[in-house]
Amino acid sequence: MLKVSRLPDGQPEIFHSVQGEGVNAGRPAVFLRLALCNLSCLWCDTRYTWDWKRFDQASQVVTMSVEEAEKSIKRYPGHSVVVTGGEPLIQQKAATPLLERLKNGGYWIEMETNGTIVPSRNWIRLVDHWSVSPKLENSGNPLSARENPRAYRLFRSLPSAHFKYVLQEPDDVKEIKALSRKYALDPLKIVLMPQARDRKTLLERSRWLVDICRSEGYLFSTRLQILLWGNRRGV
Repeated sequence: MLKVSRLPDGQPEIFHSVQGEGVNAGRPAVFLRLALCNLSCLWCDTRYTWDWKRFDQASQVVTMSVEEAEKSIKRYPGHSVVVTGGEPLIQQKAATPLLERLKNGGYWIEMETNGTIVPSRNWIRLVDHWSVSPKLENSGNPLSARENPRAYRLFRSLPSAHFKYVLQEPDDVKEIKALSRKYALDPLKIVLMPQARDRKTLLERSRWLVDICRSEGYLFSTRLQILLWGNRRGV
């Protein structure tokens, strides 16, 4: 059984939109937001998927069978799926049958992960693109929790993976440069994105972040969902 986050109306958070972040921004897809996370980022905008001190788990999470999730996904047009969270790899075992069904049905699968959990061989085979978002010191997570060298090296070896980092201040780039050297990351596999939950902050931070990307050779990502709809669920 899968643990899926709920929308405010109580329905599972499975919806059709366009990818708002990373190298696939603008691509139409069905989003499946799985609940639970192994990190606790200070600026997280999906705390309702894991923070049971602030949110009631029973009201924020619905348990679904693989068949129910597949049926919900197939209600929408297209054959692209983005699995997000929370941290989806926490539910690898439970979600594998769903990924297999979708893959056999001709779906293209993007996985969003914080990069701290090593995916199984099955998931490496099933996932078409990995959007790996390792957390920096600005997330408030201790180094031991946010950086898994084995997972870093595995994702670095996958042609289908990009590393997406969230920056709050220009100085955050120093940490990214250190990680890039440590794990021999290709600059064109590194995506920088401003931490922002409103349009004003997003635009302000984008201006200096674009300059960093231009000078260092990194890729830049905005957050289309914030620009278009603000900080809302299910978009």
